[in-house]
Amino acid sequence: MKKNIWIFLFGIFILTIGTVTYFKMNHKEEILKQMSGVVLSMNDEYVIVEDSNNVMYKFKVEDFIVEVGEEVVIKYTGLLDSNKDVQDIQVKDYIRSEKKSVAPEENELGIFKDYYSFAKKKLDIMTLDEKIAQILLVRYPASNAVNTVKEKQFGGYIFFATDFKDKTKAEVKSMIKDVQNVSKIPLLTAVDEEGGSVVRISSNSKLVSTPFKSPSELYKAGGMDAIRNDTLDKSTVLANLGINLNLAPVIDVTKNPSDYMYSRSLQEDTETTSEYVKTVITASKNGTVSYTLKHFPGYGNNADTHTGSSTDSRTYESILKNDLPPFEAGINAGAEAVLVNHNIVTNIDSSNPASLSIPIHNILRDDLNFTGVIITDELSMGAMDGLSNIYVKAIEAGNDLLIVTDYDSAIDEIKKAIDDGSLSEDVINDRALQVLAWKYYKGMIYENQK
Repeated sequence: MKKNIWIFLFGIFILTIGTVTYFKMNHKEEILKQMSGVVLSMNDEYVIVEDSNNVMYKFKVEDFIVEVGEEVVIKYTGLLDSNKDVQDIQVKDYIRSEKKSVAPEENELGIFKDYYSFAKKKLDIMTLDEKIAQILLVRYPASNAVNTVKEKQFGGYIFFATDFKDKTKAEVKSMIKDVQNVSKIPLLTAVDEEGGSVVRISSNSKLVSTPFKSPSELYKAGGMDAIRNDTLDKSTVLANLGINLNLAPVIDVTKNPSDYMYSRSLQEDTETTSEYVKTVITASKNGTVSYTLKHFPGYGNNADTHTGSSTDSRTYESILKNDLPPFEAGINAGAEAVLVNHNIVTNIDSSNPASLSIPIHNILRDDLNFTGVIITDELSMGAMDGLSNIYVKAIEAGNDLLIVTDYDSAIDEIKKAIDDGSLSEDVINDRALQVLAWKYYKGMIYENQK
């Protein structure tokens, strides 16, 4: 009998301890945290806030009554996650304060840190239309290219093979000189001169006797020495024609011949691709032509986004291990620009193409510490079909430079968002300042440096 009583009492004791533990675990007061930032933009559904580390967070608008441009201190429970499209924290309270510029301070660290003060002086005398135009890299039009850039004052033109077809070196130089002469601020003049299947300039034998070889051909024939020499040769050719930006190298990692990006890639593993990009960027620093790492965050085995939408279902861990190291190697070597692809990377942001995704851009800025210019892939590609407000979303996501063909639609959409208060003009200032600082860094502009 005594034994049964002791067993009963022990059971009660265990039950009591379990109940108390459960109560404590499930009813303890959550720790109140806070973050501060500037409201970049908002619509009927979401508010986007950028913190002091240039990390952006999207919140449901029902949690806030704020205005674009205001600084806000948010008190919340839960966990902020920069890799989430929309935050699911519990907002307990927030404090609004006066509107604040989101443009980088003159002493901001980063690759262009010595040039923000000069860029700011230039920005201060520009109109809103000129600032918007400065963040557009526009497809070179088939007609009226000179008058168009004279009127609009774009940040730059991007040229394709058809623009060089059958032209002599003198004619190409004249074509580029003509548009530079009417631009108040020197233009970025860009091409995709990757080598192999993508050769905009060297497809014309009047400009280059033999088309530039693909990265894989070069590497197989002569290793990194061949890559280095090719970069130097390519830079010399481009610079002599007036081109100052190459949208290359392709640093996507793929070893599968059936992958869309295979023929344009190095066709080697992550470690070798990382060494490749380091070699290209280091060699490019000897000249005036900037190179661009693409296609962030890695193209993988995905379909062609020129023709339609493409979904990347790889795990984040796989991308982190296999695809991001080459970008990190290029950034550490001094890369000035990164181009973001249009794939929907479901395990990072299942709602948006990478080019329009805040979490994707946060990885680039916050995790890889990239301080240069972020560029979208062309925003008229098939992957953008059916999507609304793509130009504003590209800016909200964190892109500094938008590649566009329909520049009128881009300008109208951006201006409308500023006019109706859903997008802060300070965000345009921030993006334009970044492009201007890049141009000072590149030696394209010398004003304000005295």
